[in-house]
Amino acid sequence: MLNTLYAKLSLGLVILLIVIGLLYAAISNIITRNYLQEVNQQFNRNLARDLVADRNLVAEGRIDQQALAETFRQYMVINPSIEIYLIDLEGNILSYSADPGKVKRKRVSLAPIKSFLAMDEQYPLLGDDPRSHDRQKAFSVTPVPNEQQPEGYLYVVLRGEEFDQVEQMIQESYFLHMSGWAVAASLGVALLVGLLTFRLLTRRLQRLSGVMEEFEQSQFDSERTYGVDASRSADEVDRLGITFDRMAHRIRDQIEQLREQDKLRRQLVATVSHDLRTPLASMQGYLETLQMKGQELAEEQRADFLRTALKQGQRLSRMVEELFELAALDAREKTAVLEPFAPAELVHDVVQKYRLRAEQRAIDLELQAMPGLPFAKGDIGMTERVLDNLLDNAFDHTPDGGRIVVKLSVDVKDVTVAVTDSGEGIAKDDLLAVFEPFYRADKTEADGSHAGLGLAIAKRIMTLQHGEIWAENAPSKGATFTFGLPLATS
Repeated sequence: MLNTLYAKLSLGLVILLIVIGLLYAAISNIITRNYLQEVNQQFNRNLARDLVADRNLVAEGRIDQQALAETFRQYMVINPSIEIYLIDLEGNILSYSADPGKVKRKRVSLAPIKSFLAMDEQYPLLGDDPRSHDRQKAFSVTPVPNEQQPEGYLYVVLRGEEFDQVEQMIQESYFLHMSGWAVAASLGVALLVGLLTFRLLTRRLQRLSGVMEEFEQSQFDSERTYGVDASRSADEVDRLGITFDRMAHRIRDQIEQLREQDKLRRQLVATVSHDLRTPLASMQGYLETLQMKGQELAEEQRADFLRTALKQGQRLSRMVEELFELAALDAREKTAVLEPFAPAELVHDVVQKYRLRAEQRAIDLELQAMPGLPFAKGDIGMTERVLDNLLDNAFDHTPDGGRIVVKLSVDVKDVTVAVTDSGEGIAKDDLLAVFEPFYRADKTEADGSHAGLGLAIAKRIMTLQHGEIWAENAPSKGATFTFGLPLATS
């Protein structure tokens, strides 16, 4: 029943209004009582003195007990709302007009009486009620027989027990009902207004909750959005809806990426299994042949078998190392340490490593560098790895007697290194795929000398260095692979 925000807010409002109604009734009752007591005490302030003067209670300087008794009797009939007491100078009650069985005090406190006579406190000024041990009421008092020679006080309780009973009866029959209905009507209107306001406030939250539930039930593939213009002024609910739309869009993008990555992972596992199986099978075949027929083979055949098995083992080791390197780069386990360095020196050193390999295959390896090249910003070790992979790829696709050119140049913001081979080039449809793992331009390659991971590793490394790498066919023949690093700022 209370599983919605609107229901909880409504219940809270009902409880709050009930508490406010009770507090209002209590405070109103207290204020009304104090007000009536003050008015009554102000109005009847001289009642005790007038009683002494009008009823001739003082005769020859003393209290006329017979007149006092007659006054008690008459006022019990004429004005039962007051109670009259005669007390001595110590506060002891000497006589009274009330029912003797209901008077519980033998004396009253003199402090309120003295304050009343001195008029040093504001009304209502309450004194002890002889009919109760703890209740206090408004009163009027005067010294008797006179102020010059007081022998006691005429103490008049202005709201006696009869008055309390009548007041309680009136409250129960009229005032309480009217006040109750008035408070109930006011609280009812406030409740309706509050419920309407809460409905208007929570309607958007309910809509946002529905959008969220629909998004969850659709396995995070729902296209429905909260639909709030982010450019206009929005409150907290609208900002929450805008944030949800952004979050949902990002979640959908991430799910699509995860699906694509899962698809690539499956393809990667299948390709890795195939590429690893080939050298393993080849190496196992040659070794089994040597084990079974080693004595029957000529020395030259055995040496050739061993060379082939060793070559396949080296190829397998290289593939495994590249797989681990690619996995580490994809997982961002390696970080690039970017620093200024001289690209011309690095490229010259790397090219020198490949001179012997080029001479063995009669390949013309040429380095072309602009004079006065500025410093680039990058990771020296990672940049060397990229250049190694590009040169290995160039040697793999350059025939014996061919030509490989490494060219350094600079533009407005980058230092670029281009490696051009004289091979068959790359099909136009494959130019964007050459940096994918296990891509090989020559699908019929016989020896399988590489696994197609070198260019993928180079691409990942350049991404970590905030650089770029791309491939294109050379104008005459072959392919050109180019990467660029940003210029060092100092």
